Amino acid sequence: MNIQIDLRQVVYALSDALDLVGVDDFHHGKRVGLMAVECGRALGLGDPALDTLFDAGLLHDCGVSSTRVHHHLVSELDWEGSQEHCDLGDELLSGFAPLAHLAPLIRYHHTHWDALSQLDLPENTALFSNLIYLADRVDALAAPHYGQPSLLFYKEEIRATIAGLGGSFFAPRLVDAFLAASRNEAFWLRLEPRHIPQGLQDMVQRRRPGQVDFPQLKQLALIFSRIVDAKSAFTVEHSLGVSALARHLAERLGLPAETCDKLEIAGLLHDLGKLQVPDDILEKPAGLDPKERAAMARHSFETYQILRRIPGMEDIARWAAYHHEAPDGEGYPFHRRGSELPLEARIVSVADVFQAMAQNRPYRSAMAAEEILGHLRELAAAGHLDAPLVDLVESDLDACWLAATAFS
Repeated sequence: MNIQIDLRQVVYALSDALDLVGVDDFHHGKRVGLMAVECGRALGLGDPALDTLFDAGLLHDCGVSSTRVHHHLVSELDWEGSQEHCDLGDELLSGFAPLAHLAPLIRYHHTHWDALSQLDLPENTALFSNLIYLADRVDALAAPHYGQPSLLFYKEEIRATIAGLGGSFFAPRLVDAFLAASRNEAFWLRLEPRHIPQGLQDMVQRRRPGQVDFPQLKQLALIFSRIVDAKSAFTVEHSLGVSALARHLAERLGLPAETCDKLEIAGLLHDLGKLQVPDDILEKPAGLDPKERAAMARHSFETYQILRRIPGMEDIARWAAYHHEAPDGEGYPFHRRGSELPLEARIVSVADVFQAMAQNRPYRSAMAAEEILGHLRELAAAGHLDAPLVDLVESDLDACWLAATAFS
């Protein structure tokens, strides 16, 4: 696959997916990254170190997909279960060479300084991970006041809280840097929602692009599919199965290799927006009420908004985001119909429905292949799925089942 995609643009866009876990509390990772950079400047760090701090801030919560866990992390100064998401984040990034240098910073970003300083770690690993922790806790303290007149009023209280944790939670050197950087009002006002996009743009403009090849893009997509699928025990490895079945169907149709590659990525990323869906909706052991269905219906649009920002991934964005569209125009969120709905998007849609039915859900057990086929036929007859694709599934049912369930 011949692609020209900037790794940094992918990371920045996918950090939006991590921010969705807050449901209505956006920009947490970006605020942590921007604060860490400002504190790093107060320490006199150079551009490479500042870039590392910013990326670590963006991705520090990549081990969090549960809205319940996110609530603990942003509402409590310290939480007993915080290390679990640090370890998962370390595991996710340590095997991806372009971002592996961030893994230890994520692993230790909830470790108190009085314990961290006793570990046999490189100085920068200890210092940078603790700085991410400090910025993370500042954001938790400040979050109720963003966009409110109270923000500047409460800044001194927040500064005093952090100052009181020097030597225990945080390295004294870092506390001093934070107190120096946060004296001015601009430090805090830059963290308000309307100013975050400019802060992100400033970071994008000052950094060199870094191209990724298809294996790297796929590896990064796999990382984020794991984050999404971990949101519920009922969706574990769903995206992997959708990706594998979408590719299988595309190959059976004789589509070009590059299209098959893109479909594989689209399958892995199709449910990114589901990170914003509250856990209790995904795990409800009964049908959803109208309000809950409306909350669920947002997710494919959020997927589109995230992926469309990445130059070079326009096709992937559409194919992934259209996975709940239907040939009859009664899907969502765009109500595409007929020729407006590309074949590739129809493939992802069929793969999504097939794989979901092959998994246990809180309201039903996994279905057998023949039972799934019956439902697919009904949906195709009603105009909700592409009928020729359902015919293709029927002609190759055993292989489709294996592709959809190989990772279960």
